[in-house]
Amino acid sequence: MSTAPRLTALDALHRSLGATMTDFAGWDMPLRYASERDEHNAVRTRAGLFDLSHMGEITVTGAGAAALLNFALVGNIGTVAVGRARYTMICAEDGGILDDLIVYRLGETEYMVVANAGNAQIVLDALTARAEGFDAEVRDDRDAYALLAVQGPESPAILASVTDADLDGLKYYAGLPGTVAGVPALIARTGYTGEDGFELFVAPAHAEQLWKALTEAGAGRGLVPCGLSCRDTLRLEAGMPLYGHELTTGLTPFDAGLGRVVKFEKEGDFVGRKALEAAAERAETAPPRKLVGLVAEGRRVPRAGFPVTVGGEVVGEVTSGAPSPTLGKPIAMAYIDATHATPGTAGVAVDIRGSHEPYEVVALPFYKRQK
Repeated sequence: MSTAPRLTALDALHRSLGATMTDFAGWDMPLRYASERDEHNAVRTRAGLFDLSHMGEITVTGAGAAALLNFALVGNIGTVAVGRARYTMICAEDGGILDDLIVYRLGETEYMVVANAGNAQIVLDALTARAEGFDAEVRDDRDAYALLAVQGPESPAILASVTDADLDGLKYYAGLPGTVAGVPALIARTGYTGEDGFELFVAPAHAEQLWKALTEAGAGRGLVPCGLSCRDTLRLEAGMPLYGHELTTGLTPFDAGLGRVVKFEKEGDFVGRKALEAAAERAETAPPRKLVGLVAEGRRVPRAGFPVTVGGEVVGEVTSGAPSPTLGKPIAMAYIDATHATPGTAGVAVDIRGSHEPYEVVALPFYKRQK
């Protein structure tokens, strides 16, 4: 028996704006409001406003909170300063990726773990199980937060007009408590678009007030509401992995080219250490496949699961693909055999419904903003 999708606090507002809604990880979410290409370009050149309230917030508190997170996750959370955040992962004992996460240190003994919507329960259950023996409490705070994001080059000016928080002093991957348009918020300089921007964690009851205030503040700076569709093309251009595509339980962080998030030097054991040490050695000596970028020579768009070929032989598989509004060409990320993964390798194609379309192998990301 199927259950009805969950609704964010902004559901009625999205519908009033004419959003096309879609079921995403059990949530009814806005896919687009008008043109996904226009929304994408607005974030690259001006600003976009997103509802990300489907993300999963888990609070970890107590004297042993840092020790628990160091044991449960692959990163060194003990070195995260109060007010800063860190990108990391939670892995299974065999090294497979359960989810990629952002961990915010809110206080001396308080952390907020933000999980992907589809994996939030898995992460909560894993952290709860791994907390045994630690002086720490794991709390499900998914219903305590709505999450809005303002992304794009105009986002600092837009946000500055409705808050007196020190945005100039707020570094990338940092967060501070403040008031935005009269609403208490955790203001984080993080995002998933490749642009400068902010994510605002607020009580669900305040979400609509904040959305309307930001919309008004951004009216003269080209701010538009944005859905999940353009968020996907933005993160793809920026070479950012998406769980279920570039990251899965069948892959380790080293397979995904993200071995840098695994900190073997931290004190004590952590879940998956032994398997990840072996994965690190394999990646160094004989990596089976590497994650690369592909840029089309033609106009046909690859999709996840399409085979990558060389000389008619399958050498890999597309994980994500879409038309790139910024490049003006179809692009994809794919895992391909290491022997064909060097940028500029000739003869690489994607099998798009029986037609082997030529693609250029490039280094990720496809797009990098000018600082």
